[in-house]
Amino acid sequence: MFSVQKWKCSWSMVATVASIIVLVSVVHLFLFPVVPSLDYFSARQVQYKCVPINSSLEQSTDPVWENKPQGLNLDHRFPTDLHNGVVYRNAPWKAEIGRWLSGCDATATEVNIVETLGGRRCKSDCGGQGVCNHELGQCRCFHGFSGEACSERLNLSCNYPGTPELPYGRWVVSICSAHCDTTRAMCFCGEGTKYPNRPVAEACGFQMNLPSEPEGAKLTDWAKADLDNIFTTNGSKPGWCNVDPAAAYDSKVLFKEICDCKYDGLWGRFCEVPVESVCINQCSGNGHCRGGFCQCYNGWYGTDCSIPSVVSPIGEWPKWLKPAHLDIPSNEVTGRLVNLNAAVEKKRPLIYVYDLPPEFNSLLLEGRHFKFECVNRIYDERNATLWTEQLYGSQMAMYESILASPHRTLNGEEADFFFVPVLDACIITRADDAPHLSLENHTGLRSSLTLEFYKKAYEDIIEKYPYWNHSAGKDHIWSFSWDEGACYAPKEIWNSMMLVHWGNTNSKHNHSTTAYWADNWDKIPSDRRGNHSCFDPAKDLVLPAWKRPDVTSLSATLWSRPRENRKTLFYFNGNLGPAYTSGRPEATYSMGIRQKLADEFGSTPNKEGKLGKQYAEDVVVTPLRSENYHEDIANSTFCGVLPGDGWSGRIEDSILQGCIPVVIQDGIFLPYENMLNYESFAVRILEDEIPNLIKILRNINETEIEFKLTNVQKIWQRFLYRDSILLEAERQQTGFNRVEDWAVEFLQQSDDDVFTTFLQVLHYKLHNDPWRLELAHLKKDYGLPPECLIRIK
Repeated sequence: MFSVQKWKCSWSMVATVASIIVLVSVVHLFLFPVVPSLDYFSARQVQYKCVPINSSLEQSTDPVWENKPQGLNLDHRFPTDLHNGVVYRNAPWKAEIGRWLSGCDATATEVNIVETLGGRRCKSDCGGQGVCNHELGQCRCFHGFSGEACSERLNLSCNYPGTPELPYGRWVVSICSAHCDTTRAMCFCGEGTKYPNRPVAEACGFQMNLPSEPEGAKLTDWAKADLDNIFTTNGSKPGWCNVDPAAAYDSKVLFKEICDCKYDGLWGRFCEVPVESVCINQCSGNGHCRGGFCQCYNGWYGTDCSIPSVVSPIGEWPKWLKPAHLDIPSNEVTGRLVNLNAAVEKKRPLIYVYDLPPEFNSLLLEGRHFKFECVNRIYDERNATLWTEQLYGSQMAMYESILASPHRTLNGEEADFFFVPVLDACIITRADDAPHLSLENHTGLRSSLTLEFYKKAYEDIIEKYPYWNHSAGKDHIWSFSWDEGACYAPKEIWNSMMLVHWGNTNSKHNHSTTAYWADNWDKIPSDRRGNHSCFDPAKDLVLPAWKRPDVTSLSATLWSRPRENRKTLFYFNGNLGPAYTSGRPEATYSMGIRQKLADEFGSTPNKEGKLGKQYAEDVVVTPLRSENYHEDIANSTFCGVLPGDGWSGRIEDSILQGCIPVVIQDGIFLPYENMLNYESFAVRILEDEIPNLIKILRNINETEIEFKLTNVQKIWQRFLYRDSILLEAERQQTGFNRVEDWAVEFLQQSDDDVFTTFLQVLHYKLHNDPWRLELAHLKKDYGLPPECLIRIK
């Protein structure tokens, strides 16, 4: 069963390896992974068949074609639809892409991949203040610790240096008048109070000034600590740090109500209930989530503790490494087992995920001052999942899916793509969170700070790994989730593939389009940013934004509502700019597009009491928040997709409720638009054609409308992060024997989701990007017939 190389070692080493062999034998004969009664793994979009490997690692790995397509002619076998799209797995793709996927992605076979598990030790085992990366032999230190062995304690202050006018320093989110935890720059009540671990977040610790105008908001005086309302032990109105929760809930005492429970890992009005914090994949069951950073159990490492080392129990290996045929090499000098080779059958494309230093991911999660920031879920007092409305949560969802995917590999030499996990959603939302995350060197620009993070990540991987130079980074993947996507990517990484929500090709809008000055990238000098566009459709991909799993909409099947029940011709609900009450004041908001739409078709009176010049009964263009937003979309035939401060998430709202999207943003790509055939399910209107919008829509015949609606109903699941949601469902059932209604609803969906679509795109690019010819000398086994392999077109 095993192919074992010759090796020299001590008798203790012989015993160790013998025990491993016995364990593996037992595992292969008797043990199977314990799965929940609802089979989440097989229900996830990526189907993966594991087949035991019987051949020795020394045997040839030449491809063997099973059911090889004979005389495969991709140009003639697969017909186009009315708009020159080719359907593959229910979605209309651009013809060339759809044909390749239909003939090749569908016939791909598994290939034999050798995964290497590391065994390098870290100095002092990281002193209990970090996780050892056993591939590199380097420590990943927890918040507030640094150094080769995580033995250096950092002093992360909550406050900037004080002045006579501002004794606690200028405002920053972490500003603290109580006890500062200098490992995380977070403010707590501290010793001497009844509840020392209760947060005193931001305005809680400072005095409030009465509003200067009637019905105005109270303003915080950051120069004056509110010590009485924080520390007093007065019986009828105790300070925040001494309030007994039971007495407060019974309304027996008063307290400072602006104080609340902002930090992750705590629940209840008074933070009295410890709950799960949010970590990547919740540490995969192989570690403890400490505020956002996975503290892995012995033998495990990685951001989500999903990578086993040579000492990890083989029966507990992740599913993407099972079953395995082991090969046990040795270190000829010391006899120490430094790595372990495991041959596993996988389907391409294969993705290698860098285990970056935690400053790019885990530390950003661990130090969050607001629990909702940059995550797609939190946990309540039962440790049940609460999904958030955080649009940027898609970045976390995609990261978790990649880490748990059977397409993941630990073998960088066999990898087809390399994912670099920098969490810009956390960087931007945490900019100016604390003095150590200061914008002082970036003239207040969050875009500049974020660019610096990505450049540091680039410098880290080219210093520690050889893979970048194989292709000058063209096979690397970076995720940019913020409003203007990769506009502020450093010039060094622009060769790579960018995953974004904002597909601005800069063909028309060739400058920063956000109305929020701190995110503007126009002022970033070209020696840092270069002169690249924000999106290159030849190499990049726009992904859908995160949308909270909505059980009500799913169970009502709003996406399938028929044409005859969609009485509203056109619908758009959102901020319409300065002409409306509570509208954004900037004339540049939405590049003026929403304002033009409202000027023509506004269905709600503006500040002057005027409706749109072409107001119509069956056209809704309103800034008023709807109590039945999803129902309103499902009652509409066409729905507006317009930008905000960059992307706006309206394409997702339209598709998920079965409405035909009407895209009005010139030169800016929507999700999958360079891959899917948008003419088969959407309408594009030039910005200059806005006055003719309704006339254009009324002239679309019923056959065309039904055709587009039908296609929308076929692709809607490609705008859901179902894979990530089912991963969480499995964790909830495994950890708490809990099956929520959202889990049941998502298990019933079976079409391809965001992650599966992403893998299909990668598979196509793997064999159709011309630059891949440069790597042809690697002669990898791709599990495809010759007709599907890359060729000059």
